[in-house]
Amino acid sequence: MNTRTLCLLAMAGGAGTAQADWSATLTGASDYLFNGVTQTGHQPAVQGSLDWSGDAGLYAGLWASNVDFGDDTEAEVDGYLGYRFEFRPGYSVDAGLAFYTYHGGRDSSDADYPEAYLKLGIAGFNLNAWYAHDYSGLDVGHVVVMLQKDFEINDRWTIATQLSRSTSLDTDRFAWDGDRDHYLHWQIMNRTSYAGFDLALGLSGTTLSDEAGDTAVLFTIGRTFTF
Repeated sequence: MNTRTLCLLAMAGGAGTAQADWSATLTGASDYLFNGVTQTGHQPAVQGSLDWSGDAGLYAGLWASNVDFGDDTEAEVDGYLGYRFEFRPGYSVDAGLAFYTYHGGRDSSDADYPEAYLKLGIAGFNLNAWYAHDYSGLDVGHVVVMLQKDFEINDRWTIATQLSRSTSLDTDRFAWDGDRDHYLHWQIMNRTSYAGFDLALGLSGTTLSDEAGDTAVLFTIGRTFTF
């Protein structure tokens, strides 16, 4: 496991484990979609996370999934450290750092990169932004801006929607579809819980012409354990 991701949890744990909550989540997904682009060749994924959260708003975690990029890379392991606070009901700020790492092949770690993020909760909407200065280890800036909104149908069912734009800041180094500096991603999911499991079913698609961004039916089932 990457040393830098372990340091994220160590830093957070030293901030006051006496008032901390720990949880672990296991998830099965019909596809691993990252901003609408498959990371598993439109094949299933098994994912897991370990999360720590403190009473003061500080949190950290590790997240992992299998991947298939058509090379020897087999797994992605990400670490994150952030701080969230709500300054009035329905209004919140969440800021932090994430580090993406890739494993399996001799050159898999060449794609490792850090990313900063800012998430704003505004009256039921979420406006999120991510910035990487070295996207996928390509020495190119990359920005994702996302708008999210959940609609509660009743006490059991929720419709979760999102629309995002992913943008390369230097198409000479990296471009989508060969020459495009951006693409759009949309997703709509129907979420519920049953017998302790979280389930979601919906559609995800992009404006990319590459089949990796094709519209796909997405199903996930997960369970969270607290300790």
